[in-house]
Amino acid sequence: MARPKILIAGAGIGGLATACCLLKRGFDVEVYEQAPVLSEVGAGIQISANAMHVLRYLGLGDAVLRVGVQPKAYIFRLHDTGEVIQTFALSEEHRRQHGAPYIQLHRADLHDLLVDTARELKPDVVHLNRKVVGFVERDGAVELNFAQDAPTRGDMLIGADGLKSVVRAQLFGTVPPTYTGDGVWRVTVATERLPREGRLDQVMSVFMGPGGHAVCYYLHGGAVLNFAGTVEAPVSEESWTLKFPWENLKADFAGWHPAIQAIIDAADRNECYRWSLHNRPPIRTWSKGHITILGDAAHPTLPYLAQGAAMAIEDGAVLARALEREGSIAQALDVFQRNRVDRTARVVEQSNENQKLFHLHSAQEIRQRFAKRDEGSDRNRWLYSYNPLTVELR
Repeated sequence: MARPKILIAGAGIGGLATACCLLKRGFDVEVYEQAPVLSEVGAGIQISANAMHVLRYLGLGDAVLRVGVQPKAYIFRLHDTGEVIQTFALSEEHRRQHGAPYIQLHRADLHDLLVDTARELKPDVVHLNRKVVGFVERDGAVELNFAQDAPTRGDMLIGADGLKSVVRAQLFGTVPPTYTGDGVWRVTVATERLPREGRLDQVMSVFMGPGGHAVCYYLHGGAVLNFAGTVEAPVSEESWTLKFPWENLKADFAGWHPAIQAIIDAADRNECYRWSLHNRPPIRTWSKGHITILGDAAHPTLPYLAQGAAMAIEDGAVLARALEREGSIAQALDVFQRNRVDRTARVVEQSNENQKLFHLHSAQEIRQRFAKRDEGSDRNRWLYSYNPLTVELR
């Protein structure tokens, strides 16, 4: 088919990765972002081989390695004693099995790399201060409407506008999110500020305990430790940027392992964030006409499998392949949806199950559950082994 002009709502990781994949294949792309500047909030992010294949395709492999960390292993521990319940190798073993590394890096670093790549491919690709309020599809074209600026037109629209997607709401209606009961504390600590007991090995450490868990790993070549601690908490606004008192963080992890105490004690007491986790019902239809959604707009996922960003990156790669291969936009969107719905649904389901697994209330329960499943073998078999650039599109 003739190369369509493609509009993308949202310049987060999913929107930018999709834009880069499309531009690299010769499509005309325009990205519209409501923020006045391009930036990314949050802290650590994990990119396994399934997403790294795409970043390498975009020429970002070496850059990601420079700003990230390759953890040696994934280690599950009890929250108080630190007893190792299960472990599986990452680093060279992950690269050997899947042909690409497992990297942990700051969200902002990845976002900056994607911005730079998109602008290298098309300098004026991103339009800021454009708050999308809706769209109209007619005569084989899509008109995208903004809060203040004049509308723009294209041949198709991709809603990569996140958890509170305007595009998804107009396509399929608004369904209120449901609070999971969990709040996630997020802090980063300079490694040089950590005492000896807080300096964990360069691995992915998951401390599991009664009603909560804590994830610790390094960023910026090991110069910063990222801490994400999940606890049962009263509902608050669903936002990455809400600060809460350090004293609440300390109280929530009373009795946990000395390493967790040391990390919390070393944290900047004015930079403690807690994000309320909400669930949204899964949907199996993502597209209508010449409009589709991807990433969190299509399959919002709890962060218990570390695959939210990876799924959005995969989406972008598969969608670009489908558009290049098929004879019409409608056919391409059908192929895209058909090849992504089951995989992303499985990630959502597994993430929900891990919430329960990591929050069991006794050490014996945790040991018994992990004895029934080898977490590493399971993930290696179906999750990390997927390559969105080469998987056969049905």
